[in-house]
Amino acid sequence: MIKSMTGFGRCEISEAERKFTVEMKSVNHRYLDVSIKMPKKLNFFEASIRSLLKEYIQRGKVDVFISYEDFTENNVTIKYNKDIAAEYMEYLKQMAAEFSLDNDIRVSSLSRFPEVFSMEEQTIDEEGIWKSLEKALRGAAEGLVQTRLTEGDNLKEDLICKLDGMLESVAFIEERSPQIIAEYRQTLRDKVKELLEDTQVDENRLLMEVTIFADKVCVDEELVRLRSHIETTREALKTGGSIGRKLDFIAQEMNREANTILSKANDLETSNRAIELKTDIEKVREQIQNIE
Repeated sequence: MIKSMTGFGRCEISEAERKFTVEMKSVNHRYLDVSIKMPKKLNFFEASIRSLLKEYIQRGKVDVFISYEDFTENNVTIKYNKDIAAEYMEYLKQMAAEFSLDNDIRVSSLSRFPEVFSMEEQTIDEEGIWKSLEKALRGAAEGLVQTRLTEGDNLKEDLICKLDGMLESVAFIEERSPQIIAEYRQTLRDKVKELLEDTQVDENRLLMEVTIFADKVCVDEELVRLRSHIETTREALKTGGSIGRKLDFIAQEMNREANTILSKANDLETSNRAIELKTDIEKVREQIQNIE
């Protein structure tokens, strides 16, 4: 199966201690370009997130949005720093003795001194957080891949239809080419007869002129290569996989052959078909830009 580079995926994982919501959207891009927006406290997972996404996506610009609710983040502990409180008391006694003051310190006053009491967060459970985050990431990535596969099927059908139309144009030009030469030969013979009136036509000279004309307008090689490129593209679409770059290159080659055919065309019908070919090839190239 082939994949489009356009897709969307979303997954929400809610557990007793935390909740993750992951959304992903992707569009076409020459390479894999991942942009991640998430809370700062999850930044140390960035490398793992990028590594995980590479399991699902080879090409495309992917925007990842991660929201995180930690139901345990208010569960902090109060730490009583006994040694610091003792130091405060020792210095207060010294001050009372040195300056002949009453030592009227109360517990409520001492508790307000810096660092006597401090708030201490519980140890972050990195393994537990990653386990939940990974579930959400994989769920969103699988949803993204599924939409890309669905869109890929639509692209495949559309491309094969366009390739069939291109083959019809190639067949028409192949059939038309010998007729052009025959018509040119007859036109040339008629003109020579008209100019020379009763004088006999030099068949060798006529043959030479027709041969030169045929060589100039011959597109046999271009048609063979173009047909081969079309068939190769069809087979690649049926085989599937990550074929976007390969098909883009083939489309460029098809366009080159169509340009040559158009430049050699010396017939209105052939020119019109060559223009149709170029138009179809351009449409194919546009569609191929969306294939992974």
